[in-house]
Amino acid sequence: MFVDRVQVYVKAGDGGNGLVAFRREKYEPMGGPAGGDGGNGGDVVFEVDEGLNTLMDFRYQRHFKATRGENGMSKGKHGKNVDPFVVPVPPGTVVRNAETKEVIADLVEHGQRAVIAQGGRGGKGNIRFANARNRAPELAENGEPGDELNVELELKVLADVGLVGFPSVGKSTLLSVVSAAKPKIADYHFTTLAPNLGMVRTDDDRSFVIADLPGLIQGAHEGVGLGHQFLRHIERTRVIIHVIDMSGLEGRDPYEDYQAINHELKEYDEKLLERPQIIVANKMDMPDAETHFEFFKEQLGEDLPIFPVSAITKTGLRDLLLEVANTLEEIPKDTFETAEETSDERVVYKYEGDDDSFYITRDPDGAYVLSGPKIERLFKMTDFNRDESVRRFARQMRHMGIDDALRKRGAEDGDIVRLLDFEFEFME
Repeated sequence: MFVDRVQVYVKAGDGGNGLVAFRREKYEPMGGPAGGDGGNGGDVVFEVDEGLNTLMDFRYQRHFKATRGENGMSKGKHGKNVDPFVVPVPPGTVVRNAETKEVIADLVEHGQRAVIAQGGRGGKGNIRFANARNRAPELAENGEPGDELNVELELKVLADVGLVGFPSVGKSTLLSVVSAAKPKIADYHFTTLAPNLGMVRTDDDRSFVIADLPGLIQGAHEGVGLGHQFLRHIERTRVIIHVIDMSGLEGRDPYEDYQAINHELKEYDEKLLERPQIIVANKMDMPDAETHFEFFKEQLGEDLPIFPVSAITKTGLRDLLLEVANTLEEIPKDTFETAEETSDERVVYKYEGDDDSFYITRDPDGAYVLSGPKIERLFKMTDFNRDESVRRFARQMRHMGIDDALRKRGAEDGDIVRLLDFEFEFME
């Protein structure tokens, strides 16, 4: 089964907790803080594996969680950092944030990596909080939570040339005779249900990859037929081969077919019409094909390369392949890069750091509800079992301006303030 679009959940590892500990050794009478820092949690990394050609594996595993960092230890020993959790993906995979639709990474080359979710840093142990005023702090941080998000994976096959056309015009047959690919061929529409790739080598030892895409029909850009699922695969091709049935056995007009397919390409993405397009007049071995071909050229009225061929008898294929190879040599590989490929976030997810913004709302019972990425992160990194940690969290809230903001919203002494699952009283 060919799978080219899935949604998965990724969770980076949380950082390990810092430790509150003190030295109690025979020849260290003054002791002192000795709690080490926690280790960093593991990142979730997607890596291109050229041995994969589908997202089928993600149908059966949709959750990917990295390991959390090791907790800090006594005698100032730091917890172990965790190695990244590497997830193999096929070349041509575009990764998007499922909620914002923002492109996180566009992975095209073997071995290319992208950090999709960044692991949390380890919490500081009490040895890090010692100073001249507080020589024995009973204070340590919990590990920072790792990133977690739902991401959409979309596969766009990597091919130099894409075959487009109505069903049963001979695209699969053409691919089978010019390459070693063995696509399914039968005398009915929509025989091809997934893109097929083949490596083509010309007589002068030039080579390129060609993709046979499922047949398009009118309304494909709106989801009609199978075309809507696979139009995205044309985006990466540098040359489009437009295969047209000249036999007339289907009862369709070749020129109307040509216009209809180009209309679907335009409606899906106007930039596709900027690609060099080579017209292949197929099934020229059939009766009346020559008459249809001459009439098609009269209607076309454009100076486009047209190659009359017969995929069955293999006539005209040599000149066609040489023309394709010549056209590819004139087009640099990055000429038609998509918006994802030219994005600054093509290779690696960029961690933006803290967002100091926070929000205050009211619940029906009158409690003030506090939310925001930074304050929630600080809350999760606070050990509320230690008074000194609680006082530090109160100072952090005050420095962020939360106390003043609550007063402006009308908070008074004794009012309830909620933060995640925690409730506390507002005190002047």
